[in-house]
Amino acid sequence: MAPYDVKRERKEFYAPKNTAWAIVDVPEHQYIAIDGTGNPNTALAYTRAVEALYAVAYTLKFAGKRTAGGDFVVAPLEGLWWADRPEAFTSGAKDTWNWTMLINMPPWITEEMIGDATQAALSKKKLPAVSQVRHLTLHEGPSAQVLHIGSYDDEAPLLHELHHTYLAANGLRPSGLHHEIYLSDPRRTAPEKLKTILRQPAERLDG
Repeated sequence: MAPYDVKRERKEFYAPKNTAWAIVDVPEHQYIAIDGTGNPNTALAYTRAVEALYAVAYTLKFAGKRTAGGDFVVAPLEGLWWADRPEAFTSGAKDTWNWTMLINMPPWITEEMIGDATQAALSKKKLPAVSQVRHLTLHEGPSAQVLHIGSYDDEAPLLHELHHTYLAANGLRPSGLHHEIYLSDPRRTAPEKLKTILRQPAERLDG
């Protein structure tokens, strides 16, 4: 049996093809998560957070082989993004950005398993940030979603369209944090070929 792969099992949410905004109903997913603040391009805290997240993810992957659920492919890195001042995103004030970085977990991975994997990774990898990795469940529900192809810095026109045209035209308003799923490895992919899922939970204006 092939290892569980969320990109295959939940294509609508992890392998969309639409490059124009569309509404999807995102079911509950569980993740390992780590929180922080700072510029993702320069902040050491961000680099250490992502390293810690992957250390726990791969510890869970190898532990999963011994469970009834079996092996799984480590899912793409994801991020929830927000700022105390919304203009921090349009002005490029990345040092003030808040983030929760995520990696999706298969349904059979339990919170107890995540706790055990965190302890094992902390002991083996000696990465202090591992102690900050936690379990998180998200149920985003109705959300605007699009596949962006190109540099992360070129997302602005799509996001402007979302917040100034698309949501209002569909009788919606934001109801959760801006969510990105990074399908490409930026270390191995040219900026113009990067694939990123952009997602914004939304609720009805008359709700």
